[in-house]
Amino acid sequence: MSIHQQPPAVQKGFLTYRVVEKRRESELVTSFLLAANDPLPAFRPGQFVVVRLPGDDGGTLLRNYSLSGKARDATHLRISVKREPAPAGRPDLPAGKGSGYLHEHVRVGDLLEIAGPVGDFVLDEESRRPVVLFSGGVGITPMVSMLHSLSVDSQRRVYFVHACENGAVHAFRDEVLALAASRPGIDVHFCYRQPGPDDLGTKAFHSQGLIERPTLQALLPIDDYEVYLCGPRPFMQANWRLLRELGVDKERIHYEFFGPATVLEEDETSPVVTEVSPVREAAADEALMVQFLPSGTRMAWNPDCHSLLDLAEQAGLQPAFNCRAGLCNACRVSLRSGSVEYFEAPLDAPDNGDILLCCSRPVSAVTVEIAPSFKEN
Repeated sequence: MSIHQQPPAVQKGFLTYRVVEKRRESELVTSFLLAANDPLPAFRPGQFVVVRLPGDDGGTLLRNYSLSGKARDATHLRISVKREPAPAGRPDLPAGKGSGYLHEHVRVGDLLEIAGPVGDFVLDEESRRPVVLFSGGVGITPMVSMLHSLSVDSQRRVYFVHACENGAVHAFRDEVLALAASRPGIDVHFCYRQPGPDDLGTKAFHSQGLIERPTLQALLPIDDYEVYLCGPRPFMQANWRLLRELGVDKERIHYEFFGPATVLEEDETSPVVTEVSPVREAAADEALMVQFLPSGTRMAWNPDCHSLLDLAEQAGLQPAFNCRAGLCNACRVSLRSGSVEYFEAPLDAPDNGDILLCCSRPVSAVTVEIAPSFKEN
Protein backbone atom coordinates (compact mmCIF):
# COMPACT_ATOMS: atom_id res chain seq x y z
CA MET A 1 0.00 0.00 0.00
CA SER A 2 1.46 3.33 -1.00
CA ILE A 3 0.66 6.31 1.22
CA HIS A 4 2.50 9.63 1.17
CA GLN A 5 1.55 11.00 4.56
CA GLN A 6 1.89 9.54 8.01
CA PRO A 7 -1.43 9.31 9.88
CA PRO A 8 -1.70 10.95 13.28
CA ALA A 9 -0.13 9.15 16.21
CA VAL A 10 -2.26 6.30 17.49
CA GLN A 11 -4.06 7.07 20.73
CA LYS A 12 -3.65 4.00 22.96
CA GLY A 13 -6.54 3.25 25.24
CA PHE A 14 -10.31 3.51 25.03
CA LEU A 15 -12.39 6.66 25.42
CA THR A 16 -16.11 6.74 26.21
CA TYR A 17 -18.40 8.17 23.55
CA ARG A 18 -22.13 8.85 23.74
CA VAL A 19 -24.39 7.94 20.83
CA VAL A 20 -26.20 11.16 19.94
CA GLU A 21 -27.84 9.98 16.72
CA LYS A 22 -28.61 6.62 15.12
CA ARG A 23 -29.56 6.84 11.46
CA ARG A 24 -30.46 4.15 8.96
CA GLU A 25 -28.54 4.68 5.72
CA SER A 26 -29.88 1.63 3.83
CA GLU A 27 -31.45 -1.76 4.49
CA LEU A 28 -28.08 -3.00 5.78
CA VAL A 29 -26.09 0.05 6.96
CA THR A 30 -26.76 2.19 10.04
CA SER A 31 -24.72 5.21 11.13
CA PHE A 32 -23.92 6.13 14.73
CA LEU A 33 -22.98 9.73 15.50
CA LEU A 34 -20.72 9.84 18.55
CA ALA A 35 -19.76 12.63 20.95
CA ALA A 36 -17.29 12.67 23.85
CA ASN A 37 -16.61 14.91 26.84
CA ASP A 38 -12.88 14.94 26.02
CA PRO A 39 -11.42 16.64 22.94
CA LEU A 40 -11.85 14.35 19.95
CA PRO A 41 -8.69 12.80 18.47
CA ALA A 42 -7.67 14.06 15.05
CA PHE A 43 -8.03 11.64 12.17
CA ARG A 44 -7.34 11.51 8.47
CA PRO A 45 -10.10 10.65 6.01
CA GLY A 46 -10.05 6.89 5.54
CA GLN A 47 -9.08 5.80 9.06
CA PHE A 48 -11.09 3.53 11.36
CA VAL A 49 -11.74 3.10 15.07
CA VAL A 50 -11.83 0.04 17.31
CA VAL A 51 -15.10 -0.46 19.22
CA ARG A 52 -15.18 -2.61 22.37
CA LEU A 53 -18.52 -4.38 22.85
CA PRO A 54 -19.83 -6.93 25.37
CA GLY A 55 -19.59 -10.56 24.28
CA ASP A 56 -22.01 -13.42 24.87
CA ASP A 57 -19.82 -15.14 27.47
CA GLY A 58 -19.13 -12.11 29.62
CA GLY A 59 -16.02 -11.24 27.64
CA THR A 60 -15.58 -8.50 25.07
CA LEU A 61 -15.66 -8.13 21.30
CA LEU A 62 -13.31 -5.82 19.41
CA ARG A 63 -14.61 -4.61 16.05
CA ASN A 64 -13.19 -2.15 13.52
CA TYR A 65 -15.39 0.41 11.77
CA SER A 66 -14.35 3.05 9.26
CA LEU A 67 -15.06 6.67 10.07
CA SER A 68 -17.53 8.01 7.52
CA GLY A 69 -17.89 11.61 8.67
CA LYS A 70 -15.98 14.87 8.37
CA ALA A 71 -12.36 14.68 9.48
CA ARG A 72 -12.45 18.34 10.53
CA ASP A 73 -15.50 17.95 12.76
CA ALA A 74 -14.12 18.55 16.26
CA THR A 75 -17.39 17.66 17.97
CA HIS A 76 -18.45 14.27 16.60
CA LEU A 77 -17.24 11.03 15.06
CA ARG A 78 -19.43 8.94 12.78
CA ILE A 79 -19.19 5.21 12.16
CA SER A 80 -21.42 3.41 9.66
CA VAL A 81 -21.98 -0.27 10.30
CA LYS A 82 -23.25 -2.94 7.94
CA ARG A 83 -25.38 -5.64 9.52
CA GLU A 84 -23.29 -8.71 8.64
CA PRO A 85 -24.99 -12.01 7.81
CA ALA A 86 -23.27 -15.37 8.28
CA PRO A 87 -20.29 -15.70 5.89
CA ALA A 88 -21.27 -16.94 2.44
CA GLY A 89 -20.96 -20.69 2.19
CA ARG A 90 -20.51 -21.10 5.96
CA PRO A 91 -23.97 -21.64 7.46
CA ASP A 92 -22.25 -23.17 10.50
CA LEU A 93 -20.90 -19.75 11.46
CA PRO A 94 -23.06 -17.08 13.14
CA ALA A 95 -24.02 -13.71 11.76
CA GLY A 96 -21.82 -10.80 12.78
CA LYS A 97 -22.00 -10.44 16.56
CA GLY A 98 -20.55 -6.92 16.68
CA SER A 99 -22.75 -5.45 13.98
CA GLY A 100 -25.76 -7.32 15.33
CA TYR A 101 -25.22 -5.88 18.80
CA LEU A 102 -24.91 -2.32 17.47
CA HIS A 103 -27.96 -2.60 15.24
CA GLU A 104 -30.22 -4.32 17.77
CA HIS A 105 -29.17 -3.05 21.19
CA VAL A 106 -27.43 0.33 20.96
CA ARG A 107 -29.72 3.34 21.27
CA VAL A 108 -29.30 7.12 21.36
CA GLY A 109 -27.86 8.04 24.75
CA ASP A 110 -25.91 4.78 25.15
CA LEU A 111 -22.16 4.79 25.74
CA LEU A 112 -19.57 3.07 23.59
CA GLU A 113 -15.88 2.43 24.31
CA ILE A 114 -13.73 3.39 21.34
CA ALA A 115 -9.99 3.45 20.60
CA GLY A 116 -8.17 5.05 17.71
CA PRO A 117 -8.49 6.40 15.09
CA VAL A 118 -5.91 4.21 13.36
CA GLY A 119 -5.00 2.88 9.92
CA ASP A 120 -2.80 3.99 7.04
CA PHE A 121 -5.48 3.90 4.35
CA VAL A 122 -5.67 7.69 4.31
CA LEU A 123 -6.29 10.38 1.75
CA ASP A 124 -3.07 11.96 0.52
CA GLU A 125 -4.02 15.58 1.04
CA GLU A 126 -0.71 16.91 -0.28
CA SER A 127 -1.04 15.37 -3.74
CA ARG A 128 -2.42 17.44 -6.59
CA ARG A 129 -3.30 14.46 -8.78
CA PRO A 130 -6.94 13.81 -9.67
CA VAL A 131 -8.61 11.31 -7.34
CA VAL A 132 -10.64 8.17 -8.02
CA LEU A 133 -12.70 6.98 -5.03
CA PHE A 134 -13.68 3.45 -6.08
CA SER A 135 -15.82 1.38 -3.71
CA GLY A 136 -18.06 -1.63 -3.49
CA GLY A 137 -20.75 -2.30 -0.88
CA VAL A 138 -19.91 -1.07 2.62
CA GLY A 139 -16.48 -0.06 1.29
CA ILE A 140 -18.16 3.27 0.60
CA THR A 141 -17.78 4.37 4.24
CA PRO A 142 -14.15 5.64 4.17
CA MET A 143 -14.75 7.09 0.71
CA VAL A 144 -17.52 9.32 2.02
CA SER A 145 -15.13 10.73 4.61
CA MET A 146 -12.56 11.38 1.87
CA LEU A 147 -15.19 13.03 -0.31
CA HIS A 148 -16.18 15.37 2.53
CA SER A 149 -12.59 16.64 2.71
CA LEU A 150 -12.08 16.83 -1.03
CA SER A 151 -15.31 18.79 -1.51
CA VAL A 152 -14.26 21.49 1.00
CA ASP A 153 -10.48 21.59 1.20
CA SER A 154 -9.43 20.86 -2.38
CA GLN A 155 -10.11 21.75 -5.99
CA ARG A 156 -8.73 18.47 -7.32
CA ARG A 157 -10.76 16.58 -9.89
CA VAL A 158 -12.65 13.73 -8.19
CA TYR A 159 -14.30 10.65 -9.70
CA PHE A 160 -16.55 8.85 -7.22
CA VAL A 161 -17.37 5.34 -8.50
CA HIS A 162 -19.52 3.04 -6.36
CA ALA A 163 -20.88 -0.44 -7.04
CA CYS A 164 -23.56 -2.22 -5.01
CA GLU A 165 -26.43 -4.66 -5.44
CA ASN A 166 -29.31 -2.19 -5.80
CA GLY A 167 -30.87 0.95 -4.39
CA ALA A 168 -32.20 -0.79 -1.28
CA VAL A 169 -28.67 -1.45 0.01
CA HIS A 170 -27.08 1.72 -1.40
CA ALA A 171 -25.93 3.84 1.54
CA PHE A 172 -25.10 7.58 1.38
CA ARG A 173 -26.54 8.12 -2.10
CA ASP A 174 -28.05 11.54 -1.35
CA GLU A 175 -25.08 12.63 0.76
CA VAL A 176 -22.62 11.81 -2.02
CA LEU A 177 -24.71 13.61 -4.63
CA ALA A 178 -24.99 16.69 -2.38
CA LEU A 179 -21.22 16.78 -1.88
CA ALA A 180 -20.66 16.38 -5.61
CA ALA A 181 -23.00 19.33 -6.26
CA SER A 182 -21.17 21.53 -3.75
CA ARG A 183 -18.41 22.44 -6.18
CA PRO A 184 -17.42 21.82 -9.82
CA GLY A 185 -15.09 18.96 -10.67
CA ILE A 186 -16.69 16.05 -8.78
CA ASP A 187 -18.19 13.33 -11.00
CA VAL A 188 -20.28 10.47 -9.59
CA HIS A 189 -21.06 7.07 -11.09
CA PHE A 190 -23.26 4.43 -9.41
CA CYS A 191 -23.35 0.86 -10.74
CA TYR A 192 -26.13 -1.52 -9.57
CA ARG A 193 -25.53 -5.23 -10.13
CA GLN A 194 -29.23 -6.12 -10.01
CA PRO A 195 -31.41 -2.98 -9.88
CA GLY A 196 -34.91 -3.40 -8.56
CA PRO A 197 -38.12 -2.07 -10.12
CA ASP A 198 -37.93 1.17 -8.10
CA ASP A 199 -34.35 1.73 -9.27
CA LEU A 200 -35.37 1.31 -12.90
CA GLY A 201 -38.21 3.75 -12.46
CA THR A 202 -36.18 6.50 -10.78
CA LYS A 203 -32.92 6.04 -12.72
CA ALA A 204 -31.01 5.99 -9.44
CA PHE A 205 -27.96 4.41 -11.07
CA HIS A 206 -25.75 5.03 -14.09
CA SER A 207 -24.76 1.52 -15.19
CA GLN A 208 -25.92 -2.04 -14.56
CA GLY A 209 -24.07 -5.30 -13.89
CA LEU A 210 -20.39 -5.19 -12.98
CA ILE A 211 -17.87 -2.40 -13.43
CA GLU A 212 -16.06 -3.29 -16.64
CA ARG A 213 -13.22 -1.86 -18.67
CA PRO A 214 -15.39 0.14 -21.12
CA THR A 215 -17.18 1.77 -18.18
CA LEU A 216 -13.96 3.01 -16.58
CA GLN A 217 -12.49 4.02 -19.92
CA ALA A 218 -15.54 6.17 -20.58
CA LEU A 219 -15.47 7.68 -17.07
CA LEU A 220 -11.76 8.39 -16.67
CA PRO A 221 -9.75 10.46 -19.13
CA ILE A 222 -6.14 9.42 -19.48
CA ASP A 223 -4.36 10.91 -16.47
CA ASP A 224 -2.10 10.11 -13.51
CA TYR A 225 -4.68 9.32 -10.84
CA GLU A 226 -4.51 8.58 -7.14
CA VAL A 227 -6.95 5.68 -6.77
CA TYR A 228 -8.51 4.64 -3.46
CA LEU A 229 -10.05 1.17 -3.58
CA CYS A 230 -12.23 -0.45 -0.90
CA GLY A 231 -14.79 -3.23 -0.91
CA PRO A 232 -15.33 -6.99 -0.63
CA ARG A 233 -12.49 -9.28 -1.66
CA PRO A 234 -13.90 -10.31 -5.10
CA PHE A 235 -14.57 -6.65 -5.91
CA MET A 236 -11.04 -5.71 -4.86
CA GLN A 237 -9.37 -8.47 -6.85
CA ALA A 238 -11.36 -7.85 -10.03
CA ASN A 239 -10.92 -4.09 -10.00
CA TRP A 240 -7.26 -4.15 -8.97
CA ARG A 241 -6.61 -6.17 -12.15
CA LEU A 242 -8.84 -3.88 -14.17
CA LEU A 243 -7.01 -0.75 -13.00
CA ARG A 244 -3.62 -2.34 -13.72
CA GLU A 245 -4.80 -3.36 -17.21
CA LEU A 246 -5.74 0.27 -17.80
CA GLY A 247 -2.18 1.28 -16.98
CA VAL A 248 -2.64 2.65 -13.45
CA ASP A 249 0.66 2.36 -11.57
CA LYS A 250 0.20 0.06 -8.59
CA GLU A 251 1.95 2.67 -6.43
CA ARG A 252 -1.05 4.91 -7.17
CA ILE A 253 -3.63 2.34 -6.02
CA HIS A 254 -4.26 2.69 -2.29
CA TYR A 255 -6.55 0.18 -0.68
CA GLU A 256 -8.30 -0.93 2.49
CA PHE A 257 -8.03 -4.69 2.74
CA PHE A 258 -7.81 -7.45 5.36
CA GLY A 259 -4.94 -9.38 3.83
CA PRO A 260 -1.53 -8.91 2.20
CA ALA A 261 -1.04 -7.22 -1.15
CA THR A 262 -0.20 -10.61 -2.69
CA VAL A 263 -3.93 -11.40 -2.63
CA LEU A 264 -4.48 -8.56 -5.10
CA GLU A 265 -1.21 -8.86 -7.00
CA GLU A 266 -1.08 -12.65 -7.38
CA ASP A 267 -1.54 -12.50 -11.14
CA GLU A 268 1.44 -10.17 -11.48
CA THR A 269 3.97 -12.01 -9.35
CA SER A 270 5.71 -15.35 -9.34
CA PRO A 271 4.17 -18.16 -7.27
CA VAL A 272 4.55 -17.65 -3.54
CA VAL A 273 6.97 -19.80 -1.57
CA THR A 274 5.39 -22.01 1.08
CA GLU A 275 8.47 -24.07 1.97
CA VAL A 276 11.82 -22.82 3.18
CA SER A 277 14.83 -23.56 1.01
CA PRO A 278 17.26 -26.38 1.88
CA VAL A 279 19.84 -23.75 2.78
CA ARG A 280 17.51 -22.23 5.38
CA GLU A 281 16.56 -25.68 6.70
CA ALA A 282 20.21 -26.48 7.20
CA ALA A 283 20.52 -23.40 9.41
CA ALA A 284 17.76 -24.56 11.75
CA ASP A 285 20.16 -25.13 14.61
CA GLU A 286 21.37 -21.54 14.35
CA ALA A 287 18.06 -19.74 14.02
CA LEU A 288 14.65 -19.61 15.67
CA MET A 289 12.24 -21.70 13.65
CA VAL A 290 8.64 -20.63 13.16
CA GLN A 291 5.97 -23.07 12.02
CA PHE A 292 2.59 -21.90 10.75
CA LEU A 293 -0.38 -24.25 10.97
CA PRO A 294 -2.45 -25.61 9.34
CA SER A 295 -0.21 -25.31 6.26
CA GLY A 296 2.85 -26.67 8.08
CA THR A 297 5.01 -23.95 6.54
CA ARG A 298 8.31 -23.58 8.44
CA MET A 299 10.72 -20.66 8.23
CA ALA A 300 13.74 -19.47 10.13
CA TRP A 301 13.01 -16.22 11.93
CA ASN A 302 14.38 -13.33 9.92
CA PRO A 303 15.65 -10.54 12.22
CA ASP A 304 14.94 -8.07 9.41
CA CYS A 305 11.21 -8.80 9.75
CA HIS A 306 9.30 -6.32 11.88
CA SER A 307 6.94 -8.95 13.32
CA LEU A 308 5.60 -12.47 12.99
CA LEU A 309 2.97 -11.02 10.65
CA ASP A 310 5.71 -9.87 8.29
CA LEU A 311 7.33 -13.31 8.43
CA ALA A 312 4.03 -15.03 7.63
CA GLU A 313 3.56 -12.78 4.61
CA GLN A 314 7.15 -13.41 3.55
CA ALA A 315 6.27 -17.14 3.59
CA GLY A 316 3.38 -16.51 1.21
CA LEU A 317 0.66 -16.89 3.83
CA GLN A 318 -2.34 -14.59 4.13
CA PRO A 319 -3.26 -14.03 7.79
CA ALA A 320 -5.92 -11.45 8.50
CA PHE A 321 -4.70 -8.09 9.75
CA ASN A 322 -5.65 -4.46 9.72
CA CYS A 323 -4.03 -1.91 12.02
CA ARG A 324 -0.53 -3.46 12.41
CA ALA A 325 -0.36 -1.56 15.70
CA GLY A 326 -1.75 -3.98 18.29
CA LEU A 327 -5.15 -2.26 18.40
CA CYS A 328 -7.72 -4.24 16.50
CA ASN A 329 -6.93 -7.93 17.24
CA ALA A 330 -7.63 -8.84 13.61
CA CYS A 331 -4.32 -10.77 13.50
CA ARG A 332 -5.07 -12.88 16.58
CA VAL A 333 -3.77 -16.46 16.28
CA SER A 334 -3.27 -19.44 18.56
CA LEU A 335 0.25 -19.99 19.97
CA ARG A 336 0.62 -23.78 19.98
CA SER A 337 4.17 -23.96 21.35
CA GLY A 338 7.13 -21.75 22.21
CA SER A 339 7.34 -18.19 23.48
CA VAL A 340 7.00 -14.73 21.96
CA GLU A 341 7.53 -11.19 23.18
CA TYR A 342 5.49 -8.10 22.42
CA PHE A 343 7.68 -5.27 21.20
CA GLU A 344 4.56 -3.08 21.34
CA ALA A 345 1.97 -3.71 24.05
CA PRO A 346 -1.43 -4.67 22.59
CA LEU A 347 -4.36 -2.46 23.44
CA ASP A 348 -6.34 -5.51 24.61
CA ALA A 349 -3.99 -8.49 24.91
CA PRO A 350 -5.68 -11.77 23.94
CA ASP A 351 -5.88 -14.63 26.42
CA ASN A 352 -6.30 -18.42 26.21
CA GLY A 353 -2.86 -18.85 24.66
CA ASP A 354 -3.55 -16.50 21.74
CA ILE A 355 -1.17 -13.81 20.47
CA LEU A 356 -1.21 -10.93 18.00
CA LEU A 357 1.07 -11.43 15.01
CA CYS A 358 1.50 -7.74 14.21
CA CYS A 359 3.35 -6.74 17.37
CA SER A 360 5.13 -9.94 18.46
CA ARG A 361 8.44 -11.67 17.77
CA PRO A 362 9.65 -15.15 18.76
CA VAL A 363 12.05 -15.69 21.65
CA SER A 364 12.16 -19.45 21.03
CA ALA A 365 11.07 -21.81 18.30
CA VAL A 366 7.32 -21.33 17.96
CA THR A 367 4.30 -22.91 16.32
CA VAL A 368 1.25 -20.76 15.63
CA GLU A 369 -2.09 -21.68 14.10
CA ILE A 370 -3.70 -19.23 11.72
CA ALA A 371 -7.44 -19.91 11.73
CA PRO A 372 -9.73 -18.83 8.86
CA SER A 373 -11.23 -15.43 9.63
CA PHE A 374 -13.88 -13.19 8.18
CA LYS A 375 -13.89 -9.42 8.16
CA GLU A 376 -16.74 -7.63 9.82
CA ASN A 377 -16.61 -3.99 8.80
